[in-house]
Amino acid sequence: MEVKPLREVEHLALKKVKIFRQSALRYILRSMLASMFIGFGVIVAFKTGNYFYLEHSPLTYPMAALTFGAAIILIAYGGGDLFTGNTFYYTFAALRKKIQWGEVVKLWIASYSGNILGAAAFAFLIFTTGLFTESSVNSFLLSVVEKKMHVPTWELFSRAVLCNWLVCLAFFIPMGLKGDGPKLFTMMLFVFCFFISGYEHSIANMCTFAIALVLNHPGTISFDGVIHNLIPVTLGNLVGGGILMGVMYYYVNKPFLDDEEDETKS
Repeated sequence: MEVKPLREVEHLALKKVKIFRQSALRYILRSMLASMFIGFGVIVAFKTGNYFYLEHSPLTYPMAALTFGAAIILIAYGGGDLFTGNTFYYTFAALRKKIQWGEVVKLWIASYSGNILGAAAFAFLIFTTGLFTESSVNSFLLSVVEKKMHVPTWELFSRAVLCNWLVCLAFFIPMGLKGDGPKLFTMMLFVFCFFISGYEHSIANMCTFAIALVLNHPGTISFDGVIHNLIPVTLGNLVGGGILMGVMYYYVNKPFLDDEEDETKS
């Protein structure tokens, strides 16, 4: 494969590191923005899917998956800092010895914390709108949340590995494409694949759970259920982005990256 997209990954990671070094607060605010953008995707996906859910239509998940793609476009073009993508970017940059592993951990913690704060803030804003107060509107969202909170731990972990592998590819593959049209189509397609497959994304789950908790929800949806889901899903996302993307792409492309560096030095 071409080395250029990997160079872009490295460059993007270093830009994010620069922001963090200049101001941790600014970095956390960027992370809050990212999960709020995810929140917009969650709202439009579940509002759309609910129309089909109430009619017991087989198009419920496909339509929700199609509209959720708005989230990745907002993040890619609107800015923001998402923990799941950072598992790939920072792992690759650290393996390339561009940043230290200690700083990578701090960056992961900062982006994850910002994503949580953003999810909570967005859920509060949604609560104030009253758009999800009626059972005829929130039934699809609550049914999905309830299922997510009762999936066995190992299954959650495995789904999360596959999810972030695919989501990181949704950001990475377009780096080698020219023009916004092909990039947008590729991103939307990959996000559709992750959503329709039933994989688990920690930040999307944060936003969905936060919204469900501020609504009138059944007792089967609880904070304990949030913890049960988010711990294995976060770890799975870390493996999917860090190992299957960061480590794998570094290892299989190391000869090409080294050759390019040698040419630059000479």
